[in-house]
Amino acid sequence: MFDSLKKKFNGTIGKLTEKVSQEAEEEAKAEENSVQNETEINSLKGTDVKSAPETSDKSSSDLDNAVENVPEEIDSMEEESVDSGTKKSFFSRLKRKSSEDKPLDVSKESVASEEEKTEDIETPRGEKDESVSGKKEKEADESEKESKSGIFSFIREKTISEKDLDDLLWELEMSLLESDVALEVAEKIIISVKEDLVGKKIKRSSDVADYTRNALKNAVSGILEVESKSIDTLLQEKKTKGEPLIIMFVGINGTGKTTTIAKISTYFINKGYTPVIAASDTFRAGAIEQISHHAETIGVKIIKHKKGADPAAVAYDAVSHASAQGKEIVLVDTAGRMQTNINLMDEMAKIKRVVSPDLIVFVGDSLTGNDAVEQAMKFNDSVGLDGIILTKADADAKGGAALSIGYVINKPILFLGVGQGYEDLMEFKPEWMVEQIF
Repeated sequence: MFDSLKKKFNGTIGKLTEKVSQEAEEEAKAEENSVQNETEINSLKGTDVKSAPETSDKSSSDLDNAVENVPEEIDSMEEESVDSGTKKSFFSRLKRKSSEDKPLDVSKESVASEEEKTEDIETPRGEKDESVSGKKEKEADESEKESKSGIFSFIREKTISEKDLDDLLWELEMSLLESDVALEVAEKIIISVKEDLVGKKIKRSSDVADYTRNALKNAVSGILEVESKSIDTLLQEKKTKGEPLIIMFVGINGTGKTTTIAKISTYFINKGYTPVIAASDTFRAGAIEQISHHAETIGVKIIKHKKGADPAAVAYDAVSHASAQGKEIVLVDTAGRMQTNINLMDEMAKIKRVVSPDLIVFVGDSLTGNDAVEQAMKFNDSVGLDGIILTKADADAKGGAALSIGYVINKPILFLGVGQGYEDLMEFKPEWMVEQIF
C-alpha cells in the first residue's frame, strides 16, 4: 500500500543525505589543504638563513693566511741581517718593527684564542636565531592544530542550504505528480520541507537522513490533518435527542459505493448499533437488487420503492422507520452519477433538503487518483461534503488520492476500504498513513 510514495520519499532522503555528506567532505578537504598551505608558508617565513658560520670561516681563513706568511717575512729579515753582518741588528730591527707596527700575535695559540673569541661573539646570535625559529615553529604547530580542529568542527556543523535542496525537491515534486498527488499538495509539501531544512546544522551524515525524514513526515502530517466530526460524538448527541444519525452516501458508478454501505452497516453493528438502509438509487433496478442482497446477507432492514420512484421519498420513509423503531442510524444510498450531470446532482440536493443528513460522505475509488479528487470537488460544490471514504486502498500502490483528496476539499478521510469482505473497512488515521509511507 502506497509503495510509490514510500519509494519516492525514501529516495529523496537517500539522495539528500549523499549529496550533503559529499559536499561536507569536499569542503573539509579544501579547508584542510588551505590549512596545510598556510602552515608551509608560515614554516618558510620562520626559517632564518644563518650567516655566522660563513663569517667565522672567513675570519679563520684570514688568520691561517697570516700564520703562513710569517715565516716568509722572518726569513726575509734574516737574510737581510746576514748581508749586513750583524745578527744583533736583525733582532733589534725586529724588536723595533714589532714595537712600531704592533703586528697581530700570529702564534698558533693566539690563532686558537681568536677563534674561540669569534665563536664567543657569534654564539649569542645563534642562540637567539634558534630561539626565534623554535618559537615560530611552535606557533605554526598551534595554528595548524587549531585549523584542524576547525575542520572537524566544520564537518560536524555542515549547514543545509537552499542550493542543496533545489534540484532534489524539484525531482520530488515531479515524482509526486507522477503518483497522482494534486499539484497544490505537491507544492505544499515542497515548501514545508524547504522551510524545515534550510539552515539546519548537520553534525553527522545520519543527521541529514533524520532531519529530512522528519521534515517529510511533518509535511505529510500537515496535509492529512483536517478537522473532522467524530461519528461517535454525533451518535451520542442524536441518541440524546431521540433521533437517528443520518448519513448520505454520494459518488459515481463503479467506485464501490453500495458495497461500502454494507461495510459501514457491519461496522456499526459490531459497535452495538442498529442501522437501516434506504435504497434511494431508484434509477437502476439492478442497484435496488444489489443493495437488497447486501442487506439480507448482513441482517439489516432495507427501505425500498419501485424503480423510478422519488429518491427523496425513499430516504424520508427510512428516517421515519428508524425513528419509530428506535434504530440509531440511517444509511442513504444514492444513484451513482457523473459529477458533470447537473440534473442528477440537483436530485441529490433534493434528498439533502428533505432528510437533512448529519453527514454527507463521498465514496471514491483511490485507484483513479486525481480523478477522485476532481469528483470530490464537484460533489462538494453541489451538496457539500463532510467526509470521504476511499475504496480499494489495499490495491493503491501510488497513494496520490489518499494524500491529496482531504487537503484539496478540506474534508477528512473517514474510512478506507481494504478488501472485498464486509469486515474489510478500517478507520483512517493520519498517523497510520504517515507510518505506512515512512
